[in-house]
Amino acid sequence: MPIYEYQCEDCGEVFECLVFQGEENEKIECKKCKSTNVKKLLSTGSFRPNGIPKGKGGFNAPPRACRNGGG
Repeated sequence: MPIYEYQCEDCGEVFECLVFQGEENEKIECKKCKSTNVKKLLSTGSFRPNGIPKGKGGFNAPPRACRNGGG
């Protein structure tokens, strides 16, 4: 049951939707304006390979971007 991120083509609202198995092809409705003219956005993964690196040679996490004033 993945959570996908969508953007409404009519009002521009960005929202998440939990999609159950077998419902992948059903119409997704905008939470704000109820339009079904939405597109699925490419979301970044939420995992870290090999845990959190420590010391030199690890990777630096990208700066956190908040949307809609969230923290």
